[in-house]
Amino acid sequence: MVVGTIHSLGALKCALKLKPGQVDILELRVDAFAQDPETLLRAVPKLQFPLLLTVRHPAEGGGATYTLQRRRELIGQFLPLVQWVDFEVRSLGVLKEEIARSQERGVRVIVSDHHFKGTPSLSVLEERCERAQRCRPDVVKIAATVSSVLELERLFHFLNQQNAKRPGQNSVMGMGPFGQVSRLLLGSCGSVLNYGYLDQAQVPGQWPAEVLKARLKELEGVR
Repeated sequence: MVVGTIHSLGALKCALKLKPGQVDILELRVDAFAQDPETLLRAVPKLQFPLLLTVRHPAEGGGATYTLQRRRELIGQFLPLVQWVDFEVRSLGVLKEEIARSQERGVRVIVSDHHFKGTPSLSVLEERCERAQRCRPDVVKIAATVSSVLELERLFHFLNQQNAKRPGQNSVMGMGPFGQVSRLLLGSCGSVLNYGYLDQAQVPGQWPAEVLKARLKELEGVR
């Protein structure tokens, strides 16, 4: 599945124009709207796709600096409106009540981990994944900056390894110089959630969401 990310007013305008089939899920990056969540709340009924809630930690690319209490408030405000929700590995302890509440409501939980300075070793990736699994999420998401073929190969090996253990529960992608290549490769090899941007990229190496959806469909057709 391809996730289109709403992280700005421009992205929200693009999301409102999407046609069925252009993406599979829309991610509400509520952290980017923390100062004015009403704008996003008003638009939610018009978004004709399953919705993924993300209130990102500032240290992992969050669009705002706020208190833990404010994060909790925003999660509580948007949780009744979505089918998916994302929590970082680093936040599993402090947001355990929000995770439990999400699971009780039947909202599918993603636990994510982001590495902006490079691709960690396989042992580190495995350790982070094991930590993510402690709350029994539906999907574990790993994103890492990929600057060489060796790092790309490492992510590919990691995805294959995790899919052998937990098929259909892994989302793996690259950022940076090999980001676009990684998203095609890993998306066609079992990464279940594959993120693209709407309007403007958030990080280097992303595809426009609609283009990513079309490319992955093309690759599916030749396998």
